[in-house]
Amino acid sequence: MRNHSVAPPEAAANQATRNDWGTIKTLVPYLWTYKWRVLIALACLIGAKMANVGVPLLLKSLVDRMTVTASHPQALLILPLGLLVAYGALRLSTTLFTELREFVFARVTQRAVRTIALKVFRHLHSLSLRFHLNRQTGGMTRDIERGTRGISSLVSYTLFSILPTLVEITLVIGYLALHYDIWFSVITACALVTYIIFTITVTEWRTHFRRTMNDLDSKASTKAIDSLINYETVKYFGNEDYEAQRYDDGLQRFESAAVKSQTSLSALNAGQSLIIAVAVTLILWRATQGVIDDKMTLGDLVLVNAFMIQLYIPLSFLGVLYREIKQSLADMERLFLLLDQNREVADTAKAVELVATGAEVRFAQVDFSYDPNRQILFDVDFTIAAGTTTAVVGHSGSGKSTLARLLFRFYDVNSGAITIDGKDLRDVSQASLRHAIGIVPQDTVLFNDTIEYNIAYGRTGASKEEVIAAARAAYIHDFIETLPEGYATMVGERGLKLSGGEKQRVAIARAVLKNPAILIFDEATSALDSKAEQAIQAQLKEIARNRTTLVIAHRLSTIADAAQILVLDHGRVVERGTHVSLLADDGVYAQMWQRQQVRQDEGGADGADVSASAPQNTVEVRA
Repeated sequence: MRNHSVAPPEAAANQATRNDWGTIKTLVPYLWTYKWRVLIALACLIGAKMANVGVPLLLKSLVDRMTVTASHPQALLILPLGLLVAYGALRLSTTLFTELREFVFARVTQRAVRTIALKVFRHLHSLSLRFHLNRQTGGMTRDIERGTRGISSLVSYTLFSILPTLVEITLVIGYLALHYDIWFSVITACALVTYIIFTITVTEWRTHFRRTMNDLDSKASTKAIDSLINYETVKYFGNEDYEAQRYDDGLQRFESAAVKSQTSLSALNAGQSLIIAVAVTLILWRATQGVIDDKMTLGDLVLVNAFMIQLYIPLSFLGVLYREIKQSLADMERLFLLLDQNREVADTAKAVELVATGAEVRFAQVDFSYDPNRQILFDVDFTIAAGTTTAVVGHSGSGKSTLARLLFRFYDVNSGAITIDGKDLRDVSQASLRHAIGIVPQDTVLFNDTIEYNIAYGRTGASKEEVIAAARAAYIHDFIETLPEGYATMVGERGLKLSGGEKQRVAIARAVLKNPAILIFDEATSALDSKAEQAIQAQLKEIARNRTTLVIAHRLSTIADAAQILVLDHGRVVERGTHVSLLADDGVYAQMWQRQQVRQDEGGADGADVSASAPQNTVEVRA
């Protein structure tokens, strides 16, 4: 028998902080899928910047030609006209190259966002139940939203703003170094280096403010969503002010972090403006001195000034762009960390499709624990013969529902094995395994959609007639017909517009529609009144006929005709047999039966929790 240890809930890789280069390296393959579009876009980028740098050169020539002597009157009429046409053509080509670049690259960006978002969505569905029990839905959805938005922002700022600016700076400094006094290029280069170092240093210092804001924003959102999801609980206990105070505490911390972020931003902007102002002043001083000394023409002065203006506009936004890129990388980091989450339960490379022919289920000496320090199941060993019903009873916390979770392979066992028709669940694909099993859970959670959608979820693509037939089998069709919108009625968040019994009947209809080889009834009628339970119970027995069925029950009267009954106590099978034989043994099962009979005779609800010491009544949330 194979032994598999349970992976720790938090793997080291899951929580490791990525660096910026790691995030970029993760993104690049998604962009490089369209490498020809990327290369064409880069070519257009370079073409646009060369045309942009050419504009001041033509402007210089135009000014110099206008100072021509009277001995060349034709030049005044012909040459300026040609330069003006060329000037306009370069201006137009700059815009055309820029728009062509964005047109070519648009699909690259959007496809990368789509691919990554879909991959994260699929990965989240592939993670084990352990992850989803520990997650905070509000914060996680904000991380996904910000991360996908960060991808678009990063690509836009990097390829459409930062890279073009660097190309233009390189061309300008190169031209100044070749054609003018060395001080022009030295001043420009020194200003740029100072500006970049200052921007990066200050931005790195204030990046943690942004991370803190992200964390606090996610936490505040988590509290708000969790409170709204549990709206009825809040109302039951009159804790609206308490919930508002908890939410405001999170907003208060976010406000403090946001103020620090804005204050540091103001300091950064002031420093950047000072560096640019000093550099432009020095450049124009050198150019003016050159004209006075007759070393430069008026055209040269215009050229240098035009270069500085063209550089100043994108350079003034360089700090903003760098900050936005750092922000996008921080947002993307949270998104990619979700992809790094350990799947824990994954198909092997040799996993095969499960074809449940007889659908015999076998638990072979199974040990299991959610936490290494607290074992739940101990050497559980039983077989559900193909086409028969096995019921499991026991007090709350004895491990009954854990059996259903393991059969669905939401977790892998610590040791032992679970097989269907002799095939270990770890050797078959999870999709085919779950296709073969249907469940009616005790706590039914519905999608915020129509009743028809929720029933049809058992087999997507089912026809309306098949949905209605399943609803009839679950004795909910007549109720649906009384609703103003019928099957198009919205059930609300988590199905809160329906009563507990109505939700459970929707779950039964969903399982009927799925038509699986193996059925699990986890307290399938716990939310029904006695009359409805009797009607449904007969139908459930009909549904389970010739199917391998596992029934998890508290009400012993519902499983009296099961082929096999298992009694679990603290994760161990302490008794097994038929209803009649277990009563004859006068053991734990017989005591449970006697307690429930006493409650029934006293007017209590038959089937109260077998571990309870006082009668309990089943109450529906809504009439």
